[in-house]
Amino acid sequence: MTRPTIYFVRHGQTDWNAEDRLQGQADIPLNDIGREQAAGNGRKLVERASDVISFDFVASPLSRTRETMEILRASMGLDPGGYRTDERLVELHFGDWQGRTYPELEASDPGCSMRRSADKWNFLPPGLKAESYEMLAARIGSWLDEVTRETVCVTHGGVIRSIFRLADAFSGEECASLPIPQDQVLRFQNGALTWL
Repeated sequence: MTRPTIYFVRHGQTDWNAEDRLQGQADIPLNDIGREQAAGNGRKLVERASDVISFDFVASPLSRTRETMEILRASMGLDPGGYRTDERLVELHFGDWQGRTYPELEASDPGCSMRRSADKWNFLPPGLKAESYEMLAARIGSWLDEVTRETVCVTHGGVIRSIFRLADAFSGEECASLPIPQDQVLRFQNGALTWL
């Protein structure tokens, strides 16, 4: 099956990103660097993607992704509010680990970082709402299967890692550790993933 072209954008930087704090589904706003990244990605889309203004625009409903989308669209000369949201595009839930750094986690649970690193793709943090990357990929796969037209999607690092896995670009373990930049756009076209 041939999929429509999708451009994925990770939300811009937040203060928690800068602090290496596990964000997950906590609703943290962009910082000034993140706003600049969002505007830059909008300009990049206009320069590199033909007819992108006619695409479907969809974002995770968290405030950092919505703000990124609105800044991105404004920098493209589009109505900032001309997009929709989809709950399935929210970030991986880190359970009880959300809001904490690895040094903080290690202080209260020595060895937890090593346990996660041993099987990062399938690791499930403690907490009722926690998800593994494998669980996230199943959620994102259901969204991906419903995409029927060219799309710009503003989402999260974990979601984009899942896209790499669903495209069979890397193993789960490799995908779980992929760096996902906040100042680049990922094109998914004809089964190939390319950073712009």
